[in-house]
Amino acid sequence: MYEQKAIPAEEKQGKLRLVASPAGGNGDGAVKLYQDAELYATELVRGDSVEHGLRAGRYAWIQVARGAVNVNGHELKAGDGAAVAEESQLKIAGSAERSEVLLFDLA
Repeated sequence: MYEQKAIPAEEKQGKLRLVASPAGGNGDGAVKLYQDAELYATELVRGDSVEHGLRAGRYAWIQVARGAVNVNGHELKAGDGAAVAEESQLKIAGSAERSEVLLFDLA
């Protein structure tokens, strides 16, 4: 099964926008995933930040598509990815003029 959906920029500017999840299609505009994972997208300008809590036993992958961000004190640039384990809270702060980030919340 294949699903595709455009997410307007204003829905992810300065906030984490759920774009895919196991419960996809439940009215929030997310597409359905057949895995225990959630995918979020955000666009940040310098000084903007978003936070995401990780439940016990969950992990994250952060992929920087454009710009640069600071994730819990670690600087990441366009093309960088980072695996996150044993953290309960993620803070992603924009450190470039304009940044775009994908956050995978994984089992």
